[in-house]
Amino acid sequence: MFALLKSLHFRTNWLNSKKRNVAVVGCSTDTENSHLAWLTTPKAQGGIQGVTYPIVADVAKTISLNYGVLAGEYEYNEEGMMEFKGIPIAYRATFLIDKNGIVRHELVNDLPLGRNIDEAIRIVDALRHNEKYGEVCPANWEEGKDAMTASREGVADYLAKH
Repeated sequence: MFALLKSLHFRTNWLNSKKRNVAVVGCSTDTENSHLAWLTTPKAQGGIQGVTYPIVADVAKTISLNYGVLAGEYEYNEEGMMEFKGIPIAYRATFLIDKNGIVRHELVNDLPLGRNIDEAIRIVDALRHNEKYGEVCPANWEEGKDAMTASREGVADYLAKH
């Protein structure tokens, strides 16, 4: 989580701008006290001081489990009791949830792999474009570039031009 938090610290203004109208929320399996320590530690010392968006402490790991990003899983032991197997921390994940509460995009990376904030911004822009114009945004689409109509003719027209 903290790699994303450090990256997002510099890019939050892009996501929170009126143009994009996105609420950024961080979530980790760390405690509120741990978050406070990170938030009060300067970046030069490995902290995330200056981050202004909310960070949820998922200590019970229910959010991570419900979103399928908990590293490990629950299994039944020989006595029929559930026990956790694995590392009870969350993978690095990014979710784009629309205004209706529907997950429109998710990216889940293994623990050593960071995320691309520019890609998250591109996905937000693509969703906004689709909501506004009803067009499909092809691979590597960026704001201001051509999109296509979701039909055989629309795809053919797009491919003929590109």
